[in-house]
Amino acid sequence: MEHQATSKGEFFSRYLIALIATGIVLGAVIGSLAPSVGIALGLLGELFVGALRAVAPILVFTLLLTAIATRSKDSSLKFGPILTLYIIGTLSAAFIAVVLSLLFPSELVLNNSAGDINPPSDVQQVLRNLLFRIVDNPNNALVTGNYIALVAWAVALGFALQGAADSTKRVISDCAQAIATLTRWVIRFAPLGVFGLVCKTVAQTGLGAMTNFIHLLFVLLAAMLIVALIVNPLIVFVKLKRNPYPLIFTCLKESGITAFFTRSSAANIPVNLELCRRLKLDEELYSVSIPLGANVNMAGAAITITVMTLAAVNTLGIEVSFISALLLSVIAAVSACGASGVAGGSLLLIPLACNLFGISGDVASQVIAIGFVISVIQDSAETALNSSTDVVFTAACSKSNEIPS
Repeated sequence: MEHQATSKGEFFSRYLIALIATGIVLGAVIGSLAPSVGIALGLLGELFVGALRAVAPILVFTLLLTAIATRSKDSSLKFGPILTLYIIGTLSAAFIAVVLSLLFPSELVLNNSAGDINPPSDVQQVLRNLLFRIVDNPNNALVTGNYIALVAWAVALGFALQGAADSTKRVISDCAQAIATLTRWVIRFAPLGVFGLVCKTVAQTGLGAMTNFIHLLFVLLAAMLIVALIVNPLIVFVKLKRNPYPLIFTCLKESGITAFFTRSSAANIPVNLELCRRLKLDEELYSVSIPLGANVNMAGAAITITVMTLAAVNTLGIEVSFISALLLSVIAAVSACGASGVAGGSLLLIPLACNLFGISGDVASQVIAIGFVISVIQDSAETALNSSTDVVFTAACSKSNEIPS
């Protein structure tokens, strides 16, 4: 029985991407030819994403708790390098977005109808909200998917349990392993889930709705591709001194594809943890770095905030100096780290960057509304970049520890 279970697990690991690709093609065909059927089949995608979002919070909490509680006090592993890569990657993404926006300026169609959107008004409000999210009730954090609070409570409780008996630590570890196994069962339904998501997306939107925003999407996607295929490989090369592209393409294929369709870094956490396990990375590192990255490693969000803000700036004819452009990169990177790991999380932080150029909240809200129009592609690509980069940088740090000094 054990051998049979292992064989099934190897089958899904080996052919999961091919099955997902098949689901994408079939979903696009059915969504185009039979929209009503495609919308109905969208239930499969909703169930899959719902299952991921349900299991992800408890998985993150138990894995972080276990990683900290069972970590030896004399462990030499440090998380500074992975945090450094996250910061460098997000800042680099924001700078790339500034350069492309200045080289290929976009314009938006703005009107007086901004919709009923309530984004944060200033940086102080964002910081205040962040602090209150950190001290949220753990039970409420699990129910609402407040990953900032889950990370904070798991780390605090993990340190508190470092002095617990070995039997207690074994129980905690066994619970974490059980949740991880349950998560792998959910991931096996990814082909059906992606199939349903593609069916519904194509049936509801098609590609016609994107024709008015081709230029804006070009700048957004170009910046994300540059980060994914040039900036990230360069960072990995500097870290490992070896060809980075096998790792880059593996992460884009096995993490980026599912993240593209789930449109949630949080929901993709189980997928990334499973990928790290199959890559044989350091579990002590990735059990912390992956959920942490889903909250703070937001290169795609930094690109979105920057490009959308500069599109509004260009539309309004506002002069952009070199200093203000650099400052925007920093603000976008910092704001991106506060973006929630759910679909559309970065769009509500656009007003913070717009404030730098004196753009009113009314206009900024219109920019957000435009962002939601193109989010079918923009948010999907953003999440794919964010989530796959979590694994890329985790692998770079894990493998660098294996290099003899």
